[in-house]
Amino acid sequence: MAIKILSVDDELDLELLLTQYFRRKIRKGEYEFLFAHNGLEALTMMVKHPDIEIVLSDINMPEMDGLTLLAKINEMRNPALRVIMVSAYGDMGNIRQAMNNGAFDFATKPIDLDDLSVTIEKAVEQINYVHETQREHSQLESLKGDLAIAGEIQQAILPRQFPPFPAIAELLDIAALMTPAKDVGGDFYDFFRIDDERIGFVMADVSGKGIPASIFMAVSRTLIRATGIRGGSPAECLTYSNKLLASESVDCMFVTVFYGILNVVTGDIEYCNAGHNPPYVLRQSGELSALPLPADPMVGAIDGLEFHVANLRLNPGDMLVLFTDGVTEAMNTQYEEFGEQRLEATLSRLKGADCKHTVETIKADTTAFSGEAEQSDDITILAIKRL
Repeated sequence: MAIKILSVDDELDLELLLTQYFRRKIRKGEYEFLFAHNGLEALTMMVKHPDIEIVLSDINMPEMDGLTLLAKINEMRNPALRVIMVSAYGDMGNIRQAMNNGAFDFATKPIDLDDLSVTIEKAVEQINYVHETQREHSQLESLKGDLAIAGEIQQAILPRQFPPFPAIAELLDIAALMTPAKDVGGDFYDFFRIDDERIGFVMADVSGKGIPASIFMAVSRTLIRATGIRGGSPAECLTYSNKLLASESVDCMFVTVFYGILNVVTGDIEYCNAGHNPPYVLRQSGELSALPLPADPMVGAIDGLEFHVANLRLNPGDMLVLFTDGVTEAMNTQYEEFGEQRLEATLSRLKGADCKHTVETIKADTTAFSGEAEQSDDITILAIKRL
């Protein structure tokens, strides 16, 4: 589009001079000239043509001089608008005042049109830069809005109703949270009914951060849930999920997964830990222990792997606490990690607590430990207690 240039000067012959000198650029559609003869006419013209981007203004004019016009233009706060002041060579005081008041550049009379052409070209470069910056800013704002919506959607697909299973509320207590480090995260938790006596539960952490991790998270969560709800063993579920994810993985992404199936009547759990942080068991007596280190690799890393089942029993009053490494690797301003020892100290204080209080206390302790340090990783916690 043509750059619109408003010439403001009470000397009428300047109009002919400019249109003749810049005739080629005018014919090519690069420049479009408009003309006013004093500051008041210029302001009226600028209201009528808000896309004017260069003002070439004389300083000494009737009704409203150039310095007053410059002050009015500054009030418009248009970051792309450039004002070039024109005055007699001996009028350096006014020219200097105009420059101090925000004029882009100046030209002296009689006008050297070659020099004026270079000045206009410099102004056009800056105007184009401002427009490009504004476009990038608009794109970033749009992306920021999209990410906020994506974050809301991501939270919405995770179970958020507690207690989640009213029919067995007297047998089971569950609470969970996921706090992403960025607008969207790669962690997820999940739980679902398999049949009248069994529920499946998942804690997982996708490699990477941001949008790619969030997409892989959604795919992994959907795949594991759809496979697990059929009722097969945790090993069968993860073996099948690994096959599909590994064959479609982009940039070698993978997900660490702890998937368990709890019999709410007997308290028996069969589980498979695919490269994930070992959960803790907090017994009713207050005894605390971590499950063994994972024997299986991450899901989605290598095709053709088989996963293995282990077993655990929760007695009435016992709680299983699952988490991602965003908890233990939370750092403070001295770059110290929260670590397993602090997590164990937190859990040791929670004998007899319900799941909601347990989850909230772990999150509060990591937040207090981190202080002013920026959250570097997603924090996800899931607690399951047999009543």
